[in-house]
Amino acid sequence: MQVNDVELTISAVEENQYPVTDWPELALVGRSNVGKSSLTNVLINRKNYAHTSSQPGKTQTLNFYEVEHKLYFVDVPGYGYAKVSKKQREKFGKMIENYLTTREQLRGVVQLVDARHAPTEDDQMMFQWLAYYKIPTLVVATKVDKVKPNAHNRVVKVVKEGLGAPKDQDLVLFSATTKKGAEQVWQWIEERTGVSD
Repeated sequence: MQVNDVELTISAVEENQYPVTDWPELALVGRSNVGKSSLTNVLINRKNYAHTSSQPGKTQTLNFYEVEHKLYFVDVPGYGYAKVSKKQREKFGKMIENYLTTREQLRGVVQLVDARHAPTEDDQMMFQWLAYYKIPTLVVATKVDKVKPNAHNRVVKVVKEGLGAPKDQDLVLFSATTKKGAEQVWQWIEERTGVSD
């Protein structure tokens, strides 16, 4: 999809702040620093619109990006941030769980994992949690430009096994540097949301 018009509409911490539209929404989840902002920037065709931070756990709100006045990308706080207090983690957890389980406009979730490493316990828990709630999920293995091409098949195997995913799980190898996989991610989003050019 060709994106010309994007706006960060709101950074929400509770339900009454969510946008009031019936547009489909697509959530992006993943560990802190896994590349959610980089993926968002590639998908919306912008350099630094979604702010990439070297400081993990920087996103502490649900950030609603309005795309082409047709749908929202919702950037969810990264999980696995060690520097955040337990109380704060619980608060994030409740906010994320509430959004993902009650939001009628949610059409699917893109879960990002780092292609260079086996999925973490947090990655596995998130994947199984989404599966439990039957939320359509696309797994995106990021930073694949840092993995030798002849190891790509192994990445797919390691990621699926590490998440406890079925063999037919939708999975895309992605690189923000080379844009590899961006088209496939958009294709999945369009299928789930019914939105296209």
